[in-house]
Amino acid sequence: MTLGDRYGAHRVLEPLGALPQAARRLDATTPPLDNEIGLAVSTLHITATSFERLWREAAHRQDRMAETILRIVAERGKFQDPVTGSGGVLLGTVDFVGPALRDKPDLAPGERLVSMVSLALTPLRLEQVGQVHPATGQVEVKGQAILFESGLWARLPSDLPELLALLALDVAGAPAYAAKNVRAGQRVLVVGGGKAGLLVLHEAKKRVGVTGQVILVEMDAARCQAALSLALADVVIAADATHALDVAPKVAQATNGALADLSFNCASLPGTEMATILSTRDEGEIFFFGMATDFSRAALGAEGAGKPVRMVIGNGYTPGHAELALQVLRENPPLRSLLNSLLPAGEH
Repeated sequence: MTLGDRYGAHRVLEPLGALPQAARRLDATTPPLDNEIGLAVSTLHITATSFERLWREAAHRQDRMAETILRIVAERGKFQDPVTGSGGVLLGTVDFVGPALRDKPDLAPGERLVSMVSLALTPLRLEQVGQVHPATGQVEVKGQAILFESGLWARLPSDLPELLALLALDVAGAPAYAAKNVRAGQRVLVVGGGKAGLLVLHEAKKRVGVTGQVILVEMDAARCQAALSLALADVVIAADATHALDVAPKVAQATNGALADLSFNCASLPGTEMATILSTRDEGEIFFFGMATDFSRAALGAEGAGKPVRMVIGNGYTPGHAELALQVLRENPPLRSLLNSLLPAGEH
């Protein structure tokens, strides 16, 4: 058998010795080895942070966006935003299962999968880029990808539209962390009301109970209205989270000065760290899930403000996260309908 490193180090071309996520360039042309999975890729779901940046850079033009994606993948052997370092996930059909993958005996060619590891570490070749869907950050493509032995994946459920499941699975880590950490009676703050924020709001609202409080900070009026109409938040603060000195007093007012016990930053724009930190009580906890989060801004900003908060980088993986994200869609039909409405016509 021809085996590669279980974490994919054998695919790193530059710099040698790096792991795939940190590498600048991967080998995506060598056929899958005996401990790898080969996929025919049909859709990329790009992280909100990267998609919004690249979409602005492309002047909201489909052709320029397609050219940018093709260029990045050709240069890097993977899709990784050269500025933010983030990627996303993909949807594809299994066309090869390495015989050495004995722990995946029930996986067979022809199955439809979503990769649950970042595109920023996934070897990828693209033949073409088709339609770009700004509402979801999804891009239709034709190409091939490889999952390493350590790579996580999720089967598509039979009871949900493929692209809806893809949308939820891209942000599965955030609601899973909310499910594991939110407690009854807590004051929970969510910064950013996009896809990840909505799923976190659902889990937080479900778990704080009648004695708790859920607060959303979001500057987009439509997202604010959606959170209110779906009863996902007790308080919605329509504000720009890059303006910490505007946001923190409003959170203080909403909580009668107590501030949030637990905060989830799901913002896709940079510069929202301090609004989250100043809105969280001393000894409170913050989970940063936005890919625009800057470690230095958060760590040095909290120090400078004298805020003894515990800050956690949200790991995109926690056991059971895929099924939990899909379950949110099943148990909240209004939220599912809202997210469904973002999909291209005919995909609902």
